[in-house]
Amino acid sequence: MWSGPRNISTAMMRSWGNRPDAIVCDEPLYAHYLQVTGLEHPGAAETIASHEADWRKVVAWLTGPLPEGKSVFYQKHMAHHLLPNIELDWLASLTNCFLIREPREMITSLIEFLPEPRVEDTGLPQQVQIFEMIREQTGNVPPVLDSRDVLENPRVVLEKICEKVGLEFCDAMLQWPPGFRDTDGVWAKHWYAKVEHTTTFAPYRAKPDPVPESLQGVLAECDELYEQLYQHRLTAG
Repeated sequence: MWSGPRNISTAMMRSWGNRPDAIVCDEPLYAHYLQVTGLEHPGAAETIASHEADWRKVVAWLTGPLPEGKSVFYQKHMAHHLLPNIELDWLASLTNCFLIREPREMITSLIEFLPEPRVEDTGLPQQVQIFEMIREQTGNVPPVLDSRDVLENPRVVLEKICEKVGLEFCDAMLQWPPGFRDTDGVWAKHWYAKVEHTTTFAPYRAKPDPVPESLQGVLAECDELYEQLYQHRLTAG
């Protein structure tokens, strides 16, 4: 699942992680991303020290065998972690899906953690790049979920994504125990405060906060990229 930040991506990981046939991983390329870029994200040093930073080793694990009794590997990826130095041929062995969020709501949430995000920090340019590459390679439109659609009708939208990727829907995806997980990255304490207390997808609530004037250019670029993916989204209708 290729997402950007603040896109209900962790709640989605909770949902899939509650399937008895699934394992999950949390942003497996984050340590490599931080090591290469040197960006000052919350908990950056601890992330690099605690997680594998060699992207080739990470990819070998992501494309390797699953534990006995498991048939689904849900990989929560931040699309912007897929840096230009990372080869992309391994993506052909995955079923690639995309999770998006309306840019104004996403940006006003992201600036609580990154006060001056760049367009590339939103993951949208990378999502569009991956989407187009997969569509060209497969001849099919990859599944796209909009976070608002998920929150407004989680059962129907999750049923549709399961059908799209060839899996049976599981009721366990609609509810999960609260708290952190062993599979959460060490950055969870910085980013997952709200998700920690959830047990299901929260109802959608509009976020009317204005985007700062300094980020209006970023918003305009994000809106254009978002629309390219939004037109392909799976809906509850």
